[in-house]
Amino acid sequence: MSSRLKFFVVLCCLWPTLSCAGDNYGEHPNATVVIDELVVEEGFDRQELVELFARAERKDSILTAIARPAEKSKPWYEYREIFLNKQREDQGVEFYAKHRITLERAEREFGVPAEIIVAIIGVETYYGRVAGSYRVIDALSTLAFDYPPRSPFFTSELKNFLILTRDQGMDPTELIGSYAGAMGYGQFMPSSYRSYAIDFDNDDIVDIWTNPVDAIGSVANYFKQHGWREGEVVVSAATAAADTPDDIFVQRRDDLKPVRTVAQFAADGVVAKMQLDPNALATAMKFELKDGYEYWLGLHNFYVITRYNHSAMYAMSVYQLSQRLAERIAK
Repeated sequence: MSSRLKFFVVLCCLWPTLSCAGDNYGEHPNATVVIDELVVEEGFDRQELVELFARAERKDSILTAIARPAEKSKPWYEYREIFLNKQREDQGVEFYAKHRITLERAEREFGVPAEIIVAIIGVETYYGRVAGSYRVIDALSTLAFDYPPRSPFFTSELKNFLILTRDQGMDPTELIGSYAGAMGYGQFMPSSYRSYAIDFDNDDIVDIWTNPVDAIGSVANYFKQHGWREGEVVVSAATAAADTPDDIFVQRRDDLKPVRTVAQFAADGVVAKMQLDPNALATAMKFELKDGYEYWLGLHNFYVITRYNHSAMYAMSVYQLSQRLAERIAK
């Protein structure tokens, strides 16, 4: 055995996140742990899981993609152009027209505006046109076993995925999703599917991959279960005094939850352009433009949008797209 090969073998044994079995996870030690847990806790058949993980493939392209998310590398004025463009508006109006009856029913039953539902689906998958190209089993296995920074999260999602495919009678090797394992029109992670996906057309099947009716109902249910308040203001443009400290604005995902009142922000120099309840809780945001900044106060419903994706720029893109769609639909 060459010294180089010996070094590789030793490295495999010392670094459990690197698969010694090649490009699949049939003998990966962390896969064995997941198998043990699913057998004991959920009653899975051990041999079936062993065979399944032997077919689950490591994808280096997934590791590359998750290491460079778009938001971290783009200012607001570039980021928003990804979602706020004529093509996405046109296709959103088309999607609304095609599914108007379902969207109106979802709005009545859940209190979530139809344009918000359409905007989420538009931002996530271009209205179902771009829903991912990876097998979900490959995406979640790769991230659970070979991406240490978020291994606990993706390991949990992998287990949820296997439970839901068993319970729904689906083949886990056939389902397709994003590089992060998100699925269907609304890009639900497996835990979200199990908690919020619904059978909205009453055919006894919960299908968010090919059934836009179930997808629409599931997105509306997600928002309702996360506390959407019907009829309330989502966000207001604001002004900010020149000496307003930066730390008053959202800096990271932990800052998204509103904990200060509109009146408190006003006292610190961030004043809403809309008339708002001074006692309402809000979050202050500062978005970079080409020649300065724009300022916003996000209220409770804005925070609910961030529960879908923990990003202020994401939530603002969804909201602004929804408003453009609402304006065109109303004409």
